[in-house]
Amino acid sequence: MNAKVANKIAMGIIWLAGFFILALLIAFLGYILYKGLPQLSEHFIFGKSSDISAGGGVGAQLFNSFYLLFLSLIISVPIAVGAGIYLAEYAKNNWLTKMIRLSTESLATVPSIVLGLFGMIIFVNMMGLGFTILSGTFTLVLLNLPLLVRVTEESIKLVPQSYREASLAMGATKFQTIYKVVLPSAMAGIVTGIILTAGRALGETAILIFTAGTTVSRHMGDTDVMAAGETLAVHLWYLLSVGLVPDRELIANGIGALLIIVILVFNLVLTIPLRIIQKRMGIISK
Repeated sequence: MNAKVANKIAMGIIWLAGFFILALLIAFLGYILYKGLPQLSEHFIFGKSSDISAGGGVGAQLFNSFYLLFLSLIISVPIAVGAGIYLAEYAKNNWLTKMIRLSTESLATVPSIVLGLFGMIIFVNMMGLGFTILSGTFTLVLLNLPLLVRVTEESIKLVPQSYREASLAMGATKFQTIYKVVLPSAMAGIVTGIILTAGRALGETAILIFTAGTTVSRHMGDTDVMAAGETLAVHLWYLLSVGLVPDRELIANGIGALLIIVILVFNLVLTIPLRIIQKRMGIISK
């Protein structure tokens, strides 16, 4: 077998694998949307849920999902970006830096149910926060940090060293170089990490079952962090495991479709403005 034939066979296998993954994704998303889109309505998306009677909505759960996500990102993103900058720009290659990276990678491999049990022991019981949005937020921060730290560090390392040298040669300080040159160039990778983290947090169940609880506040759009914080994913699990409503499968299908749509919209809301800003700054070509 000559090199050209081997190359064609290898390319064929690669294209086949790519089309298989794409077809699998289309089939998966298509089935969920096919089953769930007919259930979506204004009452379903913004209405109150019901524990017994049919026809309940998921308005409170939808609000809690975004509220928990917002609170967890507000805490985890600044910490993760700061840690990533330190590891990529300031940390020396010694045992302490290696231990920090090892700890970060080890925390990233911890199963979410273990983090949920940890959050229940520490935040719910020992700190006395109970099954609240605040407990769920603190535990989600533990879930978000490892991925965000690693993505930030790797994105900053990918910025060419010549950018830093040019900035320093023009008289900028190291902090100014990082703030005005390195971070804007690495922003695409950091935002990608935030999107991945947000998608994982929106679909998280095990952590929030043990920390935020499986009930919602009596008031729609309750911003009290000490209120119970059942999310869409937790409500989906609750309906299919112990739910008593007669139309629980229909509601579950609607929640599945709504989660996919929410994640897609969240991705677009972050990526489109980022690309526009990068084009204006000349980071990417028009």
